[in-house]
Amino acid sequence: MIELKNISFKYSSEASDYALDDVSLTIESGEWVAIIGHNGSGKSTTAKIMDGLIKAENGDVLIDGTIMTPDNVWELRKRIGMVFQNPDNQFVGSTVEDDVAFGLENQGIPRDEMLIRVNQALERVQMADYKTKEPARLSGGQKQRVAIAGVIALAPNIIILDEATSMLDPKGRQEVIKIVQQIKAEKNLTVVSITHDIDEAALADKIIVMKQGKVLTTGTPTEIFAKGQDLIELGLDVPLTEKIKASLAKVGIELPKQYLTEEEMVAFLWQLKSKK
Repeated sequence: MIELKNISFKYSSEASDYALDDVSLTIESGEWVAIIGHNGSGKSTTAKIMDGLIKAENGDVLIDGTIMTPDNVWELRKRIGMVFQNPDNQFVGSTVEDDVAFGLENQGIPRDEMLIRVNQALERVQMADYKTKEPARLSGGQKQRVAIAGVIALAPNIIILDEATSMLDPKGRQEVIKIVQQIKAEKNLTVVSITHDIDEAALADKIIVMKQGKVLTTGTPTEIFAKGQDLIELGLDVPLTEKIKASLAKVGIELPKQYLTEEEMVAFLWQLKSKK
């Protein structure tokens, strides 16, 4: 669904270092891919390149097999919905329903269809009761749900979450991720999550680790989190369950090799205790 081939990009001609340096990666249709790395690693720049918000100095961006060009970038971007870190920066409407309708108006969607899509999108993110409210009066989690509604109303094939949960409290973060998971399952969407949150990255089918504008490694959550100390040295964290697994291994307790969520870890330890 998304392919980057040998992408290089600088934010200014005077810059000595490339923000992206010969980056190549592939994201399959229906995959949930998390891109992680410390600040300045190139994660958000990669997202903007995918969405055509900035143009690469070298290399090609392919969306569903089509090379992105200045002539077709607007058409290809209709297939991509992007949710940014700060929802306040995305709001343009005076009410929630006006904001969700904004993208549809830009695409020239007929009014009758637009009203149906707006209502369906708000129902989908459980914000229908707030459609006449001012976005500024919503909580952070509610604002981000409205931002997601604006994206899903456009019916894209791809959703990019650019640090979309980083400003939310744990409850708001869980709510937003759960909604995206449900929509992905229903629509078979391709999801790209740019994140610092290791627990969010653990939900992905594949994780891409970036460092200094390059792709350092790619693998499943199990493969990536098994690197343990290597991730910590990159300035990244390791999920709590992986830390527990490493500690138990030191005292001779074997755990499943695959990544375990906190709930799965509790269930495994409970079974282990019950056998003794």
